[in-house]
Amino acid sequence: MEVLKVKELGLEAIQKKLDKAAFDEVELNPRIREKNKELYGEDLTANQIVERIVNEVRYNGDEAVIKYTKLLDGADFTPSQFLVTQEEYAQAYEVADEDIVNSLRKAIENVRRYHQEQKPNSWITYRNHGSILGQSVIPLDRVGIYVPGGTAAYPSSVVMNVMPAKVAGVKEIIMMAPPSRDGKLNPYVLIAAKEAGVDAIYKVGGAQAIAAMAFGTATIPKVDKITGPGNIFVTLAKKAVYGHCDIDMLAGPSEILIVADKTADPVYTAADMLSQAEHDMLASSIVLTDDEALADKVLAEVEKQLAKLPRKEIAKASLERNGRIILTENLMQAMELANYSAPEHMEILTENPFSLLPYVRHAGAVFLGAYSPEPLGDYFAGPNHVLPTGGTARYYSVLNTETFMKRTSIISYTQKALQEVSSDIVRLAEAEGLQAHANAIKLRGEKID
Repeated sequence: MEVLKVKELGLEAIQKKLDKAAFDEVELNPRIREKNKELYGEDLTANQIVERIVNEVRYNGDEAVIKYTKLLDGADFTPSQFLVTQEEYAQAYEVADEDIVNSLRKAIENVRRYHQEQKPNSWITYRNHGSILGQSVIPLDRVGIYVPGGTAAYPSSVVMNVMPAKVAGVKEIIMMAPPSRDGKLNPYVLIAAKEAGVDAIYKVGGAQAIAAMAFGTATIPKVDKITGPGNIFVTLAKKAVYGHCDIDMLAGPSEILIVADKTADPVYTAADMLSQAEHDMLASSIVLTDDEALADKVLAEVEKQLAKLPRKEIAKASLERNGRIILTENLMQAMELANYSAPEHMEILTENPFSLLPYVRHAGAVFLGAYSPEPLGDYFAGPNHVLPTGGTARYYSVLNTETFMKRTSIISYTQKALQEVSSDIVRLAEAEGLQAHANAIKLRGEKID
């Protein structure tokens, strides 16, 4: 893991170190490329693979979904086997640890309450001569939630995607998750979905799941919006289907950036870096500090804690590739660099963290103080953990209740109100060469008593 000093390298050089590859610029590692050559018979890019899958599912429906579920996940399904049955839910509860289920229920309630406070309201206002303007906030009819599988299962992702949709009032929520080779899903993923209120779960993953939700098949219904994180193939598939349905965001690898001063505990700081590094080899873990002694202590503590992690090989590769401790000249410079990075998760571990909050401009979520570690937000506090990555916090927002709603404008003018503004509208329409627009106003003017 690199330790860099702004004073030695300069601010511009440090900023370049903080630049992130766009999600579609990430190169597949050699192992995955070799596997893809074996599967597809040629060395395809991630974009080429996704384009192939999405087009096949669009035009061949269930047949293509079956093909790619068998090819990529090793599960040989018929369409009738995609849907999770009530028996599978019951089996999940039978094998689950009751304490974990109870913790899931508490988390669901915390997330529900937080998102309930976000819920926007429709409104009406009255203007001159009895005219009415307003906005109607309407939930989507059907949304699709994607929950990743692979090296780990994430019931927390189920909770974070489903609860804001439920609070918004979405009529139907379906979920897609990749099955294991025996055709099953993680029991806690199933339980989280059941407790959160998912209407149907389909055992389909990857780009084929995204395409199936976007276009619909004989078995899988078409949705209005797709949300949820996934690997590079899932993200590229979401990009490919955007316009046929809406999506939440284009997400990349997990990130944490910690702004720390001399009062920060190096044990906590190292632990929080590793909390993201263990996600995957492309994850990013960065500390910005104005204290060199803390930098040295954190570096040593990371090595100590890393050796004890079950996923230490993944975390180690992540830190070697994207782990950095950057020594800044002061905390204001640290905040400048933090905003430049626009991280998914920003922790502020300083003597007075709230004093730096007004300087935060670009971050998915901000964690203030030693007792607000990033995993608190991942699992339990209530705010959503589906956050913008790859620097997109400059313009994307965290997943929220409004993600699952749309706004419709309301306009109602009286005869007198229209008469008062008609000449302005006619002038503007004729200036644009749209005579029929102008006529729609003029004809009403001719009939005004």
